[in-house]
Amino acid sequence: MKVLVTGGLGFIGSHTVVELQNKGFEVVIIDDCSNSEEKVLEGIEAITGKKPVFEKLDLKEKSIVEDFFKRHQDVQGVIHFAASKAVGESVEKPLLYYENNLGTLVYILKELCKKEKASFIFSSSCTVYGQADKMPITEDAPVKVAESPYGNTKQMGEEIIADTCKVTPNLNAIALRYFNPMGAHPSTEIGELPKGVPQNLVPFITQTGIGMRNQLSVFGDDYPTPDGTCIRDYIYVVDLAKAHVVALERLLEGKNEENYEVFNVGTGKGSSVLEVIESFERVSGKKLNYKIVGRRPGDITAAYADTTKANTVLGWKAEYSLDEAMKYAWIWEQKIRD
Repeated sequence: MKVLVTGGLGFIGSHTVVELQNKGFEVVIIDDCSNSEEKVLEGIEAITGKKPVFEKLDLKEKSIVEDFFKRHQDVQGVIHFAASKAVGESVEKPLLYYENNLGTLVYILKELCKKEKASFIFSSSCTVYGQADKMPITEDAPVKVAESPYGNTKQMGEEIIADTCKVTPNLNAIALRYFNPMGAHPSTEIGELPKGVPQNLVPFITQTGIGMRNQLSVFGDDYPTPDGTCIRDYIYVVDLAKAHVVALERLLEGKNEENYEVFNVGTGKGSSVLEVIESFERVSGKKLNYKIVGRRPGDITAAYADTTKANTVLGWKAEYSLDEAMKYAWIWEQKIRD
């Protein structure tokens, strides 16, 4: 069965391609390599023994999307990762984010609507909840006004898919709202490859730990949390990748109750910034050079998932602990610096 993975050379995309190929799916990757590298294909092949088909395409070009689906009429499922994802950059360049994250989504959905039957998995985010009213966050929590154009593209993306599914019974879709992915594949053939300054906490920690960065800034220690630092739900990237495969299989096997469904994908446990630093120090045996600085605009106090729906309805559960995920992140960091 042929599956298209857009953004399949990225951090989460590449790990998902591995899990799909391990399950016997035939995978085609589209990526424009704006935030990824072609050599990731070698890592995927080293793990699975098979090199996925790869097409370097820009999905912002409608004619290119149409041509791809004409050439690959046997694609039965799409997992859509391709999107710009830096919150700060989205504030500075909103139109770039709306074009890249929403235009591409519309073009792909238009092609899927032409099919007799199609399955679509959307890479969404817990940012849609903003600062939720209560923890842990369930899928029924209200979607708040977005803090950034990036967050807004995830909210609008979900609305576009939901509206399309209402009038397209042959289209089945699931939006997966991720919490905070981290780590690297146990083989360390693939992992997180941030270009420039990392936007996420864990690669900034590992880059500081290896001496690539002088110091980690901890933004605020006066939040209403046990140690004063922000709390997030850190999920191991392989666990997250497996959730995509389970979600796709749910649609392909017709197990979905509605043709548009939403699931939180997290561990259900919140960890503070200081707890994540302590985890790194445990697994690496190194003291991390960090400094408490002022709060960063737009940071919410806490966000961690209620995973009951994913565990019971989807039949998926995160298996790895923070320390296990951190261990692979650290081994990966040392490997790529070598």
